[in-house]
Amino acid sequence: MDVAVPSLRSTKPKGAGKTEVPQMLIKTVGVIGAGQMGTGISHVVALAGYKVAVNDLKQEAFEKSLALTERNMGRQVAKGLLKEADAKAALKRITFAANYDVLGACDLVIEAATEEEAIKRRIFQELCPKLKPEAMLASNTSSISITRLASITDRPERFIGMHFMNPVPLMELVELIRGIATEDETFLASRTFIESLGKTTTVSEDFPAFIVNRILLPMINEAVYTLYEGVGTVDGIDKAMKLGAHHPMGPLELADFIGLDTCLSVMQVLYEGLSDSKYRPCPLLVKYVEAGWLGRKTQRGFYDYRGEKPVPTR
Repeated sequence: MDVAVPSLRSTKPKGAGKTEVPQMLIKTVGVIGAGQMGTGISHVVALAGYKVAVNDLKQEAFEKSLALTERNMGRQVAKGLLKEADAKAALKRITFAANYDVLGACDLVIEAATEEEAIKRRIFQELCPKLKPEAMLASNTSSISITRLASITDRPERFIGMHFMNPVPLMELVELIRGIATEDETFLASRTFIESLGKTTTVSEDFPAFIVNRILLPMINEAVYTLYEGVGTVDGIDKAMKLGAHHPMGPLELADFIGLDTCLSVMQVLYEGLSDSKYRPCPLLVKYVEAGWLGRKTQRGFYDYRGEKPVPTR
């Protein structure tokens, strides 16, 4: 699978004094992080026909990610959404990148590490010297400034935010966020790439938490405040929003699915970036994160998942 987007500058009339810029051709994609988001991203990218190199600190994390991808594709096959031959071919296109040197051949690298700016900055600083000059960089950050992340790289003009929604194989939307230095060629190549995955794009300005999480996370935070203040129980709050607002998941159930640490990180970015008290993270959310009760991934959050059925923890 190739995606080529003509440079806007290559459309200049001959003799206009500008050197033509070659097309941005995407054949091989690197994904940094084999967690929930990285697994989903590699899943859809491989299905679209691209070669995918997944980097993580441990090969065991990659193997766990690949096994999850195989199970998820198996479900798609069982539901008639995917042909078995296509699933097998896609799985063969996903390989492990033991270090950043392996990502040097990639045309696009998507960072999908944990939502902590210091970690992301360190990744980009170590990664950039390994990449070919024309390679594009993207971050799957759900809240952090793209302009700020791009500024510590050697290619801010080829840097963009690609915020995939979770779970990636099921959700149709990807937010594209341009930093102040992101060039038109990078934006156009990114949009064409996302569309080749069968996704729809929406464009957000580079403000804290972008569009989806600017709206979604304060709602979740308010649900936690509602629990904290004793207005309702975990079950009561989720039932109210599912049956009263037709939400497919209650806000506390959704918080557990996202990860309470991620929810807290986004709220902290909003609170610090906009200096508005309405974005102050609920103390109860902070307490759960401090306890290590991060939701489904740790088996406890606003629900306890260690039994046959989830049980509210408050």
